[in-house]
Amino acid sequence: MRDVPNDLPHDVPDQDQDQGQGQAQGQDRPGGREPGAKGLRCLVTGATGYIGGRLVPELLAAGHTVRCLARTPDKLRDHPWAGEAEIVRGDVTDPVSVGAALQGIDVAYYLVHALGTGHDFAATDRRAARTFAEQAKAAGVRRIVYLGGLTPAGVPESELSPHLRSRAEVGRILLDSGVPTAVLRAAVIIGSGSASFEMLRYLTERLPVMVTPSWVRTSLQPIAVRDVLRYLVGCARLPDDVSRAFDIGGADVLTYRDMMQRYAAVAGLPRRLIMPVPVLTPRLSSHWVGLVTPVPASIARPLAESLRHEVVCHERDIARYVPDPPGGPMTFDRSAELALRRIQQAQVSTRWSSASVAGAPSDPLPTDPDWAGGSLYTDERELTVDAPRESLWRVIEGIGGENGWYSFPLAWAVRGRLDRLVGGVGLRRGRRDAQHLRVGDSLDFWRVEEIEPGRLLRLRAEMRLPGLAWLELRADRNEKGLTVYRQRALFHPQGLLGHAYWWGISPFHASVFGGMARNIVRTAGGSATGRREPTGVGRG
Repeated sequence: MRDVPNDLPHDVPDQDQDQGQGQAQGQDRPGGREPGAKGLRCLVTGATGYIGGRLVPELLAAGHTVRCLARTPDKLRDHPWAGEAEIVRGDVTDPVSVGAALQGIDVAYYLVHALGTGHDFAATDRRAARTFAEQAKAAGVRRIVYLGGLTPAGVPESELSPHLRSRAEVGRILLDSGVPTAVLRAAVIIGSGSASFEMLRYLTERLPVMVTPSWVRTSLQPIAVRDVLRYLVGCARLPDDVSRAFDIGGADVLTYRDMMQRYAAVAGLPRRLIMPVPVLTPRLSSHWVGLVTPVPASIARPLAESLRHEVVCHERDIARYVPDPPGGPMTFDRSAELALRRIQQAQVSTRWSSASVAGAPSDPLPTDPDWAGGSLYTDERELTVDAPRESLWRVIEGIGGENGWYSFPLAWAVRGRLDRLVGGVGLRRGRRDAQHLRVGDSLDFWRVEEIEPGRLLRLRAEMRLPGLAWLELRADRNEKGLTVYRQRALFHPQGLLGHAYWWGISPFHASVFGGMARNIVRTAGGSATGRREPTGVGRG
């Protein structure tokens, strides 16, 4: 099962920590500790994803102890809160690992789904939810909290988007578990780094005049990420006899068109000219979003499908148990302003791309130099650098995003566009932070697999390839104490097409990989005083 990657309306919303926001409004943090309250033992699934990665520190701030269930625990090691939480390996589709993780737990947060894993994603969601529900009951868990999607009133479930139907089904399964369950249902959630907010931001900023799908006229009730976090944390202490779904929403009911115009005002942009047309189907509009924004069509399509119907809250019963802050829920303008500020200050703790891409390779780099897994092609570059090692490392860690890849920009741009055309993530994901990386971060069409500060950055490719690929960048010193830049690209081909792919692009390695090495050294403020640039060869 995948960790939650984004804030698709009616699928799984996003949240944003926005530290300092409470002080600006005279409020405590959403997860503030209640005086005299005893901390609970909480399990968070999907902690490597966008939602779980932000919920964990709020639960810790509320005085709870937290256990995280993750398929790849190493992805959590660089999070600021990693030392305060217990991290265990497991998958929600595996009863044994789920059962073990739920032992001794008071409150279990279910924050994973199978979005984008194929046509049978609903069956995977169903199986995982049943496994989790059965194991929670067996372990004596006191409460389950699930973040789902707000469904339109009066619309038969058969007419809902496949993803929204699956979210509703998961909610029912958890409610039928025999464990008191809170299902929070939200529409679009506004927060820095979320798929919904980045889609809104890029569409508005890049298109002063736009022809849009008809769903931009659909009414919805966006909610600030801070309010979502407050509800999630507050639900941990619901009375034991409360087991139901709750609608959660913000202060405003708006159309998507209204949101674009109001974002433009918050961002200081001129009013946008927006012309809705009925001919753009969800499929076509998702490709339109993919062309303009960093959000790929595979994520944009469920969003577009879900916006066909009006989604507003029909009750606010949650306020009886989790009281509103002074002044009520946050307005759209305020939440957009805060999210934009976090982006401008480079203080986005997680992004919609935090979760792994469905179908992307996750195999670790083979460590055996005579790897028995088949052919492994390599391209290695080494330069002795007339610059401090620290300067070289700053350039290495700052690679990608707006800084680019230091060689043949047109080739990188073309490769990114080709990847988008075949359903990949392309280059537009950029970086979470302009200067610092951590394990698990997405970086354009790579993901950080390993980082040793000051020395090693290893990236694993998530673009569409006939094989597995890695890129290693190192800042080393030789026996004379001189700075050495080492660069290694590795490719494990799959089938004949994989071998053909490597040999087809090998003539460009001197320009792409060789240019990268030289330009990284130059950007570090030094010059190459010696070099070794062998061409990679295949190993059987």
